[in-house]
Amino acid sequence: MQSTTTNPGKQRKKLFKAPAHLRHKHMAAPLSNELASSKGAKTLPIRKGDTVRIMRGDNKGFEGKVSRVDLKTYRIYLEGLTREKVDGTNIFLAVHPSKVQIRNLNLDDKWRKNILGRKTAPEKKDKKQKDKQAKKAEKSSAKTKAPVKEEDEPEIEETFEDEEVDEPEEETEEASQDDDVGDEE
Repeated sequence: MQSTTTNPGKQRKKLFKAPAHLRHKHMAAPLSNELASSKGAKTLPIRKGDTVRIMRGDNKGFEGKVSRVDLKTYRIYLEGLTREKVDGTNIFLAVHPSKVQIRNLNLDDKWRKNILGRKTAPEKKDKKQKDKQAKKAEKSSAKTKAPVKEEDEPEIEETFEDEEVDEPEEETEEASQDDDVGDEE
């Protein structure tokens, strides 16, 4: 179980000494809107073979395939994203996964397919929630028939209210006549 701390030094130590299974989770990036709606997940860890688009930084808008994922430095490398060194050699530029958006998933891995299979699409979630609410409503109406009576009661209350409004006015008129009679005597 992970404990939380507000000490920045401890947070950095946890990040840099994290085991591989936690490092993999830190390498997650958001999915594009189309993928998120179809797969039912907002984020997934980046893997080699995914197609991503850089959303921030100097290379904003660049789209390429992930050629390497470096868990030690928390960086990914994209095909075609290089720069030339002074001596003329080309090197790949490192990009942090929080700065990219996954555009296409590499589903060659059976474990990754299972992960996506466990997640349900938002449409399915909405249907499940609506079904649950409908069942709850059916159960509550089956236990008590109070909702039907409540609909009848407001009509009855309205008729009583009309009569009650009329009655106090009559009482006040009678009371004022009695007061007048009492004043005369």
